[in-house]
Amino acid sequence: MTTPMGTTEQTAQTCTAILDELERAVVGRRRTLELVLIGILAGGHVLLEDLPGLGKTLIARSFARVLGLDFARIQFTPDLLPSDVVGAPLYDQRSADMVFRPGPVFTQLLLADEINRTPPKTQAALLEAMGEGQVSVDGQTLRLPEPFIVLATDNPIEYEGTYELPEAQLDRFVMRLRLGYLTAGDETAMLRRRVDRAAEQVELRPVTSPDGVLAMRESLERVEITADLLDYIVAIVTATRNDPQVQVGASPRGGLALVQLARGQALLNQRDYVIPDDIKQVAVPALAHRVTLRPELWVRQVSSDEVMTKLLAAVPTPRTDPTARAGGREQAQVVTG
Repeated sequence: MTTPMGTTEQTAQTCTAILDELERAVVGRRRTLELVLIGILAGGHVLLEDLPGLGKTLIARSFARVLGLDFARIQFTPDLLPSDVVGAPLYDQRSADMVFRPGPVFTQLLLADEINRTPPKTQAALLEAMGEGQVSVDGQTLRLPEPFIVLATDNPIEYEGTYELPEAQLDRFVMRLRLGYLTAGDETAMLRRRVDRAAEQVELRPVTSPDGVLAMRESLERVEITADLLDYIVAIVTATRNDPQVQVGASPRGGLALVQLARGQALLNQRDYVIPDDIKQVAVPALAHRVTLRPELWVRQVSSDEVMTKLLAAVPTPRTDPTARAGGREQAQVVTG
């Protein structure tokens, strides 16, 4: 296990080791693993949306093991109550006192499995935990362990027996990812690995620790992003609010998320400064779930990912010269393109 690290170069090396270890269990999903890791570095929660059986739960369990985090899983069902998520006070007959019994949310990495199979009241039980890192029960406010990360899985809304997540909760996720099916070659490799190891599970080793994750998050703050690139992010977010296909555009929280995710993408690319391509690589998963399309687009089966991709292509891209230096630090000279 590596020791906690704080520099951007050390964090980039640790990220590579984490991804390499994860790929021992998760086949053909390198880009998905990168994006989830970027979301964790950005201090956010990640929503994995797709059909059952595509590896969403495996990804969550593997991250908990490799990051050295305490892990808990909630299987969301129609009869699940909010107290089943956050916990509830119980009467202790021995002490004649009410004693709080913590729920599964008191962990470091929480797998919220099939979160849209439970009614909105129970979905909302996660809102304060995801947004504030705390829960309020019976007049008391209780802090959650650090780091606190939610990896939620979500079946497509068209799937039978699901409840659409409200906009307020969707906005709490720093990004939404859709996995899709493996290629034929990757699926064959997955089957070959299962046959060769002669065991159901892959034993993964911890690469870092909770303190290491927090130190990696701190190093993200040392990744440079210039004023012109901040203007570029604002232009992208503004485009979601002005497009005639969009009923409700991205919130300011979307812009904040995009800044941190772009920094994380730069780190994975072994850089301590952001370039426009870093922003482009994370813009769709960061913003597509934050926009609400007009109803007629749903009828035509146009997705928010498709609309966001077209919007991103239409926003002028700054062209940077990362070799230019000012004040001894890497800077970006920007020319509107």
